[in-house]
Amino acid sequence: MEEEEEAIGYLDKILEDEEDSEPGTPTSPGPGSPFLASKKGERDAGKGLEMRKLVLSGFLASEEIYINQLEALLLPMKPLKATATTSQPVLTNQQIETIFYKIQDIYEIHKEFYDNLCPKVQQWDSKVTLGHLFQKLASQLGVYKAFVDNYKVALETAEKCSQSNNQFQKISEELKVKGPKDSKESHTSVTMEALLYKPIDRVTRSTLVLHDLLKHTPADHPDYPLLQDALRISQNFLSSINEDIDPRRTAVTTPKGETRQLVKDGFLVELSEGSRKLRHVFLFTDVVLCAKLKKTTVGKHQQYDCKWYVPLADLVFPAPEESEPCPQVHTIPDHELEDMKMKISAIKSEVQKEKAGKGQSRAIERLKKKMFENEFWLLLNSPTIPFRIHNRNGKSYLFLLSSDYERSEWREAIQKLQKKDLQAFVLSSVELQVLTGSCFKLRTVHNIPVTSNKDDDESPGLYGFLHVIVHSAKGFRESANLYCTLEVDSFGYFVSKAKTRVFRDTTEPQWNEEFEIELEGSQSLRILCYEKCYDKTKLNKDDNEIVDKIMGKGQVQLDPQAVPTKNWHMDVIEMNGIKVEFSMKFTSRDMSLKRTPSKKQTGVFGVKISVVTKRERSKVPYIVRQCVEEVEKRGIEEVGIYRISGVATDIQALKAAFDANNKDILVMLSDMDINAIAGTLKLYFRELPEPLLTDRLYPAFMEGIALSDPAAKENCMMHLLRSLPDPNLITFLFLLEHLKRVAEKEPINKMSLHNLATVFGPTLLRPSEVESKGHLTLASDIWSHDVMAQVQVLLYYLQHPPISFAELKRNTLYFSTDV
Repeated sequence: MEEEEEAIGYLDKILEDEEDSEPGTPTSPGPGSPFLASKKGERDAGKGLEMRKLVLSGFLASEEIYINQLEALLLPMKPLKATATTSQPVLTNQQIETIFYKIQDIYEIHKEFYDNLCPKVQQWDSKVTLGHLFQKLASQLGVYKAFVDNYKVALETAEKCSQSNNQFQKISEELKVKGPKDSKESHTSVTMEALLYKPIDRVTRSTLVLHDLLKHTPADHPDYPLLQDALRISQNFLSSINEDIDPRRTAVTTPKGETRQLVKDGFLVELSEGSRKLRHVFLFTDVVLCAKLKKTTVGKHQQYDCKWYVPLADLVFPAPEESEPCPQVHTIPDHELEDMKMKISAIKSEVQKEKAGKGQSRAIERLKKKMFENEFWLLLNSPTIPFRIHNRNGKSYLFLLSSDYERSEWREAIQKLQKKDLQAFVLSSVELQVLTGSCFKLRTVHNIPVTSNKDDDESPGLYGFLHVIVHSAKGFRESANLYCTLEVDSFGYFVSKAKTRVFRDTTEPQWNEEFEIELEGSQSLRILCYEKCYDKTKLNKDDNEIVDKIMGKGQVQLDPQAVPTKNWHMDVIEMNGIKVEFSMKFTSRDMSLKRTPSKKQTGVFGVKISVVTKRERSKVPYIVRQCVEEVEKRGIEEVGIYRISGVATDIQALKAAFDANNKDILVMLSDMDINAIAGTLKLYFRELPEPLLTDRLYPAFMEGIALSDPAAKENCMMHLLRSLPDPNLITFLFLLEHLKRVAEKEPINKMSLHNLATVFGPTLLRPSEVESKGHLTLASDIWSHDVMAQVQVLLYYLQHPPISFAELKRNTLYFSTDV
């Protein structure tokens, strides 16, 4: 198998080298020559065909081995069943059913697939189609789901039966697997435990092969859509199967001949000597190894350099209350992180434009290099969640992660391995060298998780708004105080976006809460279920927060083809025996950017601000005053106020109450979750038929903020405020002062002026109709240009010394040409 992978890698390299090579001498046909183009097209098609055959031949060989392994597993099943009904059964029928659950079905599926694929590869030519075979294989993954759900029980049952029955122990320790047809070895001996793991390994293998096949299949080939469909099904399946079974276990032999397996690896940010360093961390069955990639000369193989290792027998997680205080972490202000995201979005747009205009590859490479540098900086500087591991013989190590999901994944993987009987050890320099040397070959995460590392054909993710309803959860053994959080990925890492309320003392929480989550190129949604801890002694010294216990976690792929845009799609996510029911639908950014003018003149939502203030005989609409007052009363210290999504059903209830001028509105407000009140205020401004800062002045605001000279900018920006209608201006100044008061509590609520400008900028400035600009086709394009300017306008006023209405109207020092 290794030779086959090396051959593929080598051929890939040749293909790359050929494409990158310079055109020949001036006497050779020029780059535009039709003769050269047609020859190159034929050569590429031929190479693609050859590559597909190579990939398939390797896969067929491994499929044959897999079928033999399944056969070996099934072999003892019949005699065991025969003895089950006798007076001296080895196993009961129930035990046999549990241990060999679905193996027969899996065997039949793969035998049929192999028998159909084999002749096609043997009679290989450009007309052969086989996408339907892979599609059928993927459509039968439900059998694997059943197998995976039963896997733990099957292993436990086999282990118990081995301990209580010598006969079965002998059978399960030496199962004979037939060697491949051309192999010298007729049989190999394998344990039942190892064979039961094979089906889990197989799905990952099939997914990797589909990736390779698609890479070398022309887009107009009849197989292409079928292979794409098979890959989509397989990837969704892989992300949904129980995560505590790692589908990529790989082994390395230590000098003493023991088998050490790689269980998990990934890039983490380590806080080392006061600065952030990107490390590649490898978790083996008995040791954690922290490494960094060495700088290598061109053409040399990349290698890892070991920074430290801790045997799992010596590794402990300090309890929150025991851990020593965290060293001072230099955190980057939020606005710098947001600025960097905008820069990256702008560079992405440039790259797309260059590609669309068939720009020079050198210009594209230069932009990609710049994008990588910016994304790398973001990856290094954005994580803030501490993850500490401690060597009981001395030093402790601190990582910073961006997601609680990731922290619990690492912790659970380590704790699971620590349940086995592990011995402490010290690696000799040779052993350490061998282990570090194996990391390059064994790693499952090859690239730093930044979007500039992705292939062009990979999904760019979704831009817009994901609406999620978290309905309920089942499967808790004891009553607890339960809540869920939602995370989505953007710019290569995950961030928490929403949180349900805590449902107290229950085994079946019914939240039924709806959230609107903004997506920035997101590909996955994660749901985490927590038990709320109210014990003040459990304070974590690393981040000064009480640690709530994660009860379960799971994730779903946000496939652009599969996420519904109009109707709700209901789904269930399974996590450690807990099932969380949720629904979701998606609104693209260009749809969500449109303001829809209201036909009604009653109520307050969607009605012109001048109509509302005139009707109420007020200077600032009642809804704005009441929501602001409530947030200042009890939400000003709430972490993520205005950023964390409120429950949509609560927001709709408040909207209806304000529209109906309900006399109980003040009681409702005092009872309502503060994030719902903040969400109602944002919704009011978002649903105005025209933005608070008006459509007429929008182009002038965009020009004003782009001025470089500070004095000219000041003149222009103040003149624009004076040009606003009075109700708009008074309301804007009222909101401005409120947002400044919120930002004063930034150390507690984590909401800086820049954060608030990011949330409110588009809400207050976004025009009624987004003009269909020809070049702004990309969702990320709209984000990087218009929204960036809208945020900057609001930030300008937020950073400005106090502005009073009377002063502004009285002051005529500013030039007053018409805008």
